[in-house]
Amino acid sequence: MKVPDTAAVTALVAEFADPETGRGLGPMGQIRSVAAGPDGIAVTIALTSHSALLWPATRARLEERLRTAFPSAGPVVVTVQTHERAPGKLGQVGLEAKSVIAVGSGKGGVGKSTVAVSIAIGLARAGSRVGILDADVYGPSVPHLVGLSGRPQIDGGRIQPLHLEVGPHPLPVMSMGFLVPPGEAVVWRGPMLHGAIAQMLRDTAWGPLDYLVIDMPPGTGDIALSLSQVLPLTGAVVVCTPQDVALLDATKAIAMFRKVQIPLLGMVENMSFFLCPGCGKRYDIFGSGGARRTAADLDIPFLGEVPLQMAIREHGDAGRTAANYDDDASRPFFTAICERLVGNLAAAHAARPPLPSLPVL
Repeated sequence: MKVPDTAAVTALVAEFADPETGRGLGPMGQIRSVAAGPDGIAVTIALTSHSALLWPATRARLEERLRTAFPSAGPVVVTVQTHERAPGKLGQVGLEAKSVIAVGSGKGGVGKSTVAVSIAIGLARAGSRVGILDADVYGPSVPHLVGLSGRPQIDGGRIQPLHLEVGPHPLPVMSMGFLVPPGEAVVWRGPMLHGAIAQMLRDTAWGPLDYLVIDMPPGTGDIALSLSQVLPLTGAVVVCTPQDVALLDATKAIAMFRKVQIPLLGMVENMSFFLCPGCGKRYDIFGSGGARRTAADLDIPFLGEVPLQMAIREHGDAGRTAANYDDDASRPFFTAICERLVGNLAAAHAARPPLPSLPVL
């Protein structure tokens, strides 16, 4: 059979879609090297850290496509390097981020903050540049969940966020909990909330980010409207538990996001079930599958479920939420949620790839 031709291999790789933009790797300058001959095919491509979680799956898909297109080839090896693509500035606050994801809920007590922090940590562990903004001004819990405390310093007029070390890049964290003494209540009206959120977005030295994950206050208050006014959100994730009363409130949160034209990226069902560690029997304490059914009814992606586990609660109480990824019982659930979230973003980009930037005249 015919030996693979380097030009033909290059042409195939050039059309292969970058998971971040949906555009071909060739036009985006993401092909580093191609070698093809009787000994096999070796390709090196460059992908951005925005899609770091998808690198293994992307590499496997390209290898399979090459094997299918060139069945006579020997071994096929695809290597992935990092492609630097600077994020643009978003909205009135000038935030440098590629994707801004709000995590909300219709009511408190459903584990929204735990899910928000776990999503951010999962993306950061994979290699993405991630920040967390705790926008739950009245009840900021992110500092406790990640074990950070202290007052941020001001340097050059910018607030220096505290950092969590969970991946190759430090994860900046900003919260009202760093600015208000423990136990002191924040008693503000809407305009003050709007100003505080805008200031934390604008004045914090986030640095270039792939993702900014925003932990929203529960319910349908002013914060979502404020965020929609100051920067374009990529979308929202809604967290709920399986019981009917929680789903009713989650439906209201979904309606709120749609009213302010924030896309819905998916639903997460927290405390979905309890798996007895002794006998292995599953108990649906709060019901079963309510979020999945609601997501289907409302045409929203279902990102996954998180079981009711003592270890998740213990890690959060100890300020070690990142330890959920070291636990074999909880890691698969959080990892699956992150993979589906990023995968859905990639699928949306592939379906509607953005137009290339035009030169400034």
